Amino acid sequence: MNEKKSLTGTLDRMFLAAEKTLDQYPAELAIKEAGNITSVGRGIVRVSGLPGVKSDELVEFPGGRMGIAFNLEPDEVLVVTLCRSEELEAGMEARRTGRVTDVPVGEAMLGRVVDPLGNQLDGMEKPVTTMRYTIERESPSIMDRAAVTVPLHTGIVAIDALIPIGRGQRELILGDRQTGKTAITIDTIINQKNSGVVCIYCSIGQQTSAVAKVVADLKKYGAMEYTTVVVASSDEPPGINFIAPYSATSIAEYFMEKGRDVLIVYDDLSRHARSYRELSLLLRRPPAREAFPGDIFYIHSRLLERATHLSEEKGGGSLTALPIAETEAQNIAAYIPTNLVSITDGQIYLSPKLFQEGVLPPIDIGKSVSRVGGHTQLPVYRSVAGDLKISYAQFEELEVFERFSTRLDEATRRALERGHRIREMLKQPQYAPFSVPGQIGMLLAVTSGSLDGVPLENIKKAAQKIRDDMENKRPDIVDKINSGQTLEDKDRLSIILLAQEASAIVTS
Repeated sequence: MNEKKSLTGTLDRMFLAAEKTLDQYPAELAIKEAGNITSVGRGIVRVSGLPGVKSDELVEFPGGRMGIAFNLEPDEVLVVTLCRSEELEAGMEARRTGRVTDVPVGEAMLGRVVDPLGNQLDGMEKPVTTMRYTIERESPSIMDRAAVTVPLHTGIVAIDALIPIGRGQRELILGDRQTGKTAITIDTIINQKNSGVVCIYCSIGQQTSAVAKVVADLKKYGAMEYTTVVVASSDEPPGINFIAPYSATSIAEYFMEKGRDVLIVYDDLSRHARSYRELSLLLRRPPAREAFPGDIFYIHSRLLERATHLSEEKGGGSLTALPIAETEAQNIAAYIPTNLVSITDGQIYLSPKLFQEGVLPPIDIGKSVSRVGGHTQLPVYRSVAGDLKISYAQFEELEVFERFSTRLDEATRRALERGHRIREMLKQPQYAPFSVPGQIGMLLAVTSGSLDGVPLENIKKAAQKIRDDMENKRPDIVDKINSGQTLEDKDRLSIILLAQEASAIVTS
């Protein structure tokens, strides 16, 4: 009898302890909407049984795989997958998540290589962040924007002098394949060292080997410490390629909203447009011109409108966009390039003809324009290179006659000689951005005629000598240029004398 009482007491105590434990963890009833995959295609799946799903909502599949609800039809939902279609099969469960696609943002993203979902691709530990931004965010309103007033120096003399870019501007870079579009953006990122500008490089549909080379170059020149690389490679599903630029922009907006200046490169939006065309055709959306969907303009305009210079009330940060577009057979009037030209604030066109002639970077000055950057350009540039673009365009016209005419008047001959030297001065090797004072010294030397007597093959040596002498012999003028002051007549004369000395040393 005593044994039974003892056992009963022990059981009672156990039940009381269990009840207390259960009281600490109250049961919660969670209602989740789930459906099933009915069919699987390349990059998309059809799902039934999700009547409450919303547009652009994340849908979860087994194993943590994700997709985005794109087409909402009466009986089923067409979901764009963010994983490989081969990993899914008909009959699998699909659940609503109640949230849209987002990406981690924060200081921890700097120096990292990630995919559009924020997963690390560089073999390091996962970035530790406390915030996530949705990839689709509204662009700042008109009243939240300020004028573009501060230059973004690329270190490329042809751009900084003739096609200047301002912080908060959208400048399109377009040209045929293998003409150096990516090289210009990498040089620009490298030139932002010690400038406080955060850089985001977004690779869309590129081969993995090409992206690896870009990352290696950024590491070699010390640019990765202030750069985030977002990669959607060519072997990824089209859904990943589609969301890549939006994810990269959200990462950039975090820094912009903290009052910092940000540069973002989209490499390239032609591949992005092709990924969206592939998705739209798979989703059976009506095709329009060149089989692109009717909203192809909208997907790029809503992306590029997020680049701006915020007002002081919003922190004063800026987001400068350098989208890249690929042309075919120098056809600038193709569908996607013309769309992007109409959205952006100017374009830099790279000519295959100049590339073949060895003019690197092969920037076609006549077809390139900056609609905003001229207002941000340092006053010293305008005073030194104000008429350079017009005189260079005239030289290109005269150059045609030079090939057919042997008898030229003296003025034409002098203009051609000066033009050839300007072209040599605008040539620049990759990974070697020039400082602003060095550029000013070069430009003033060539426009003043100090290099007219230097043989063409010695122009590069003379330019190098001028840049070195500017930094070493005239630090007072360097400080004045960097601070945004205008040059006085005595300063200009000092630079011209430096140029003449350099020319004499090189030609002797």
